[in-house]
Amino acid sequence: MHDNSTAQRAVGFLLGLTDPDDAARVRRRIGAPSRGPDERRTAHAVLKLTPVPSSVLVWILEEDDPKLNAAVYGHPSADPGLRRAVLRGVPFGPGRTDTLPVDRVLLKHANEPPLPPGMVAQGLVGALRAATAMAPARDAASMVLGHRDWRTVTEADRERPLPGYARWALSVRPDCPPALRAQFGSHPKFTHRLRQAGVLAGPGAYATGHGPAAHVLKVLSLGHVMFPARVRDAENALRPLVRDHLGGREDAWAVLAQLLDTFHGTAPELIMTAGAIA
Repeated sequence: MHDNSTAQRAVGFLLGLTDPDDAARVRRRIGAPSRGPDERRTAHAVLKLTPVPSSVLVWILEEDDPKLNAAVYGHPSADPGLRRAVLRGVPFGPGRTDTLPVDRVLLKHANEPPLPPGMVAQGLVGALRAATAMAPARDAASMVLGHRDWRTVTEADRERPLPGYARWALSVRPDCPPALRAQFGSHPKFTHRLRQAGVLAGPGAYATGHGPAAHVLKVLSLGHVMFPARVRDAENALRPLVRDHLGGREDAWAVLAQLLDTFHGTAPELIMTAGAIA
């Protein structure tokens, strides 16, 4: 197997979806390493250097772990709203309302983005309603922090629809509740805008519909440490394909490892291609 950490992580993730005895035999055959002893620290280091869709950062924040939150704060894909929420200890996990402790390194070195102009005088909903261009709409949308604020925005839009720029800025926030997006309605460019913003339907859709496969699988390989509650959806989406097309066939796994570096399709396409070639 190539001495390539991305390829190793990608193959390692898929091997975790097949029979353990088969996986151990394949590892010996192609030289795929098992998880290291300090996988959490490794995952943090890999995340810093790995571009990810913004929804992946929300899946991490849903763990409500201060150390993981600090990793999200420092990631290039984190928008001002997510960074502001991390510094204020806003919980993201379902049903949680208690303020989270903030990592001490962040408390010492990080600064919250400045408040948008007019925010104090107009309040959250007022600032959203006053937005007549994209820049002020994004600024106002960055102040929607946590479950309570999202409920406030949802109720305000239901009483009287928010302006188009505000709706757009809120909808591309990766933590915008799906029900609120549906309330905003649809537009011919809506899906494209969400995709550009890195907003995903869920880990299963990410695992099966995005590429290149090596990069997606590398991100998912961090899931058991960074977003364990969410990575199961991706595993469940890929497991039947892995078992049907690769299983315990060492030759198929060897082909998959060889294809990874240059394959531009999705993970399902990679899995089926490797199985067909073998």
